[in-house]
Amino acid sequence: MRRVLTTVSALAICAPAYGQSIDSQGAAQVQKDIARYLGSQAFDKGVIKVEPKGDAYQLTIDFKALVNTLPKQDFVKFDVPAYVLAVKPRADGAWDVSSALPSKGTFEVKTPDGQQNTEIEIKDGKFSGVYDTALATFTSMTSSMAGMTMSSKDPKSSVQASAGASTMTGSGGKAADGGVDFTMNQTVADFSETVTIDDPESGMKVPLTFRAPSFVVDATAKGLRSRAILDLVAFGVANQDEAKVKANQAELKTLLLAALPVWQRFDGSYNFKDFKLGTPLGEFGMTELVAKFGADGVSQNGKLNYGFKASGLTVPASAGQMLPTWSISLLPTDVELNFGGSNLDLDTMARKTIDTLDLTKEPPLPADFGDKIGAEFLAKSPKILIEPSIVKNKDAEIAFKGEVRFPFDKPDPTKKPDMDLTVTVLGYDKIVETLQEAAKTTPDASNAVTAALAMKGFAKTLPDGRIEWVLNGKSDGSVAVNGVTVKGPDPIVDPAEDGAAGDAIQEEGTDPAQDATEPAQEEQAPQQPTQQ
Repeated sequence: MRRVLTTVSALAICAPAYGQSIDSQGAAQVQKDIARYLGSQAFDKGVIKVEPKGDAYQLTIDFKALVNTLPKQDFVKFDVPAYVLAVKPRADGAWDVSSALPSKGTFEVKTPDGQQNTEIEIKDGKFSGVYDTALATFTSMTSSMAGMTMSSKDPKSSVQASAGASTMTGSGGKAADGGVDFTMNQTVADFSETVTIDDPESGMKVPLTFRAPSFVVDATAKGLRSRAILDLVAFGVANQDEAKVKANQAELKTLLLAALPVWQRFDGSYNFKDFKLGTPLGEFGMTELVAKFGADGVSQNGKLNYGFKASGLTVPASAGQMLPTWSISLLPTDVELNFGGSNLDLDTMARKTIDTLDLTKEPPLPADFGDKIGAEFLAKSPKILIEPSIVKNKDAEIAFKGEVRFPFDKPDPTKKPDMDLTVTVLGYDKIVETLQEAAKTTPDASNAVTAALAMKGFAKTLPDGRIEWVLNGKSDGSVAVNGVTVKGPDPIVDPAEDGAAGDAIQEEGTDPAQDATEPAQEEQAPQQPTQQ
């Protein structure tokens, strides 16, 4: 799919005329237009060929010719059939694009551990779509295959993977605030992968299997600057010589600014149904496994998000060999973790970098530029987010959320970030009961009981029966739980005095490492507040 999008994107300025004949003159014009993005050498050396074929132009990518253009070496070898696309001009100025995906490819790569051999086979792979030259994107596209297999082997591991029928659909259109909006959805059936670690030197042989009857990939992009990105590609092709880049850096800066913010928003996710993980201990299962990612483009108040969700978790009976028996009932059945960042001012950083950049100087940016731009980034108070997350089993539920802030305008090892974290638990008494019952026969569990009861002493009981801890950490090192200070500020140390004290110790011949082994004076434990 990447080869399809990359190659066809080069048609961005090929504007076909309605009713034009498909002939050698038209093929020459298509070749000239594509050369703006891929360079003329790709055609001179036979890597890409354009010729009239019936009512369309046939674009052929010859991978063997591509290999011949590379310096002679034995590091990489591969055998992939030529890739052929048919592109047909439409009445509305767009192109109809279709192709049959290469059926088989083999690769050989030399690694420090030896040779890695990989073979991929695609059954009945097809692609078709409509490419809009004005927007430089596909307004519609579909792809399918009957199945796929992949095998890879090196001296210490092997991978066998397969997938059944797969379908992909996508669509794009003009965005309201510039660029294009694009969506893509792909469904794959009967996914299976076996990874075997087989290291003769250590004697380790561990097979792992991953299986799912289906998985779905979704992606959306808002305001993608596809045309501006292609213009940057064209600039790179036209200015491959370093001297030309320096001479035309004003144009480069204009193009870089035009490409911002690259996209307004991008989101993507993988969703596996009935996912199974096979290990030497047995098979772990999940009714659903989801991984997702999202990011704003280059903006003054950007945000990014990561998410992981596993539902219906099951563990094999043999897991008891690795875990205490009593702990099995405490294992989660559902996990949802969400993290991210906010107040990310990448726009100011990008624009100041582009404005300051001078390729005629060495270095192109002033030596202190990185420190200055970093200080400005911190001054906007970026945050690390712990977005609402949850871990639960049949008896209990733990929910938490919070954020980490950086209340200083430059990296400072003497300061800690501010942190707020709220944790609520439903069914905490059931957790304690399980630990207390285990402590009757398992001495190790008694420590967990003590810790659990101590933690409850700091908790606040909510009207619905849940208990809650609100933790607040400050940059001065102090920590409070539900408004009660459990740790005061760190001692203020003058860096100059601290260095002088260190010098005095060295002069007296005292070994700091030996001092480190001396028992530290026991600090007075904070008094626990009365349970609210």
